[in-house]
Amino acid sequence: MTDYKNLIDGKLVDNGEWLEVLNPANEQVVGRVPACGKDELDTAVAAARRAFKEWKKTSAEERQKVVQGIAAAIKDNADELYRLLTTEQGKPHAQAQQEIYGAAGLAAAQSTLTLDEVVNQDDEQRLSRTRRVPVGVVGGIVPWNFPVMMAIQKIVPALVAGCTIVLKPSPFTPLTTLRIAELIKDVVPAGTVNIITGEDSLGPMITEHPDIDKITFTGSTATGKKIMEGASGDLKRITLELGGNDASIVLPDADVEKVAEQLFWSSFSNAGQVCIAAKRVYIHKDIYDDLSKAIAEYAKSVVVGDGSQQGTGVGPIQNKKQYERVLELIQDAKDNGYKFLTGGDKDPSGTGYYVPITILDNPPEDARIVAEEQFGPVMPLLKFDSIDEVIERANNSEYGLAGAVWTKDTDKGVEIAEQLETGTVWINEFMHLSPFSPFGGHKQSGFGAEYGVDGLKEFTYPQVITVKRDAVV
Repeated sequence: MTDYKNLIDGKLVDNGEWLEVLNPANEQVVGRVPACGKDELDTAVAAARRAFKEWKKTSAEERQKVVQGIAAAIKDNADELYRLLTTEQGKPHAQAQQEIYGAAGLAAAQSTLTLDEVVNQDDEQRLSRTRRVPVGVVGGIVPWNFPVMMAIQKIVPALVAGCTIVLKPSPFTPLTTLRIAELIKDVVPAGTVNIITGEDSLGPMITEHPDIDKITFTGSTATGKKIMEGASGDLKRITLELGGNDASIVLPDADVEKVAEQLFWSSFSNAGQVCIAAKRVYIHKDIYDDLSKAIAEYAKSVVVGDGSQQGTGVGPIQNKKQYERVLELIQDAKDNGYKFLTGGDKDPSGTGYYVPITILDNPPEDARIVAEEQFGPVMPLLKFDSIDEVIERANNSEYGLAGAVWTKDTDKGVEIAEQLETGTVWINEFMHLSPFSPFGGHKQSGFGAEYGVDGLKEFTYPQVITVKRDAVV
């Protein structure tokens, strides 16, 4: 077992108080991290505030070079990092590799983003231009499902925009992030990136801290509402990427054999612990029987187990609390007599947070397992008759994060996509996010954007400077 330290003001530090981190595959302690509170937070914020005074004056080229150094550090140590990520998060090695290399690629790509000045007026009377100025010290709060990717998508745009950041990883998955902190300690100027760990109680301290100017958070809608409330005291700027109950719509012209495997992984990647996973799959009645059977058959070929073992396709749920919630939803479905195509019973071994691949056969629309975000290896398949009907059903949710349409007729797919009340819609694919395209939710899936120029702007204020050319002074 290794002790990991926090990064504060360019130094690796601990306070002598520790949190234990478990491997969800076997419930064994695999590391310890500092249990920080107000004192450590105050120190980190003060360091970020001092560093901001100089960092905001640096050129875009200087900031880009630092971010590229972060990308290189992650990529050069990817083999070590992805194995550590599997140990604390549970996802299979192949998926952990994707996250680590994806985080390095995201950092490299976003280092190229710039915010150009806009000329509003340029004539004999006046010159007016809008520039973007950094918002200041950022507080970043990261979830446990994609701890490295989510950390990078907060650190990088903050730095590129000229901000400094204090980042809090989830207490369930802080190890890989703190190892990255070690690797970038001498890459980033002291105080620009501070990474501190603590219990969930540390989150409200961040959102209410008077010297933090902006909060960027990824996590549940319920927690997002609390963050919004906490940040309201001094009107902090906030970006919230929250929950989703994403609908996939499969039209009758879809190729059953080809789409079955893709639909499976759109729901079961990372054991379903993905905000943009397909959580409701609507299949046209003409192909429902064939496609539901094909998905269930494919599920039999996928191994549920320890993500560090070769051949594992679906790992454990990351933590006990979420594990118990998923089991509760499955039990509710059983109690109501809904039909299961696969799954429905938990692993009898009792070790590790394993939930069997669970596919339900056309439960009612108001079933909890349909209406709520499962965030686990659960896929309800739902039958529909008409396009108008399925659009209405898909939109009948408090969430609006993402969705997908599967069809040979891409024009029809786009026509449906434009009627869905979500921030992102894919046609014939799933979970594709570009570093150059904005990503954000509608309704209670949050607001603001990440990725692309829109995401970068979230870390800035617009400032308009106007020069009166014919003034007499």
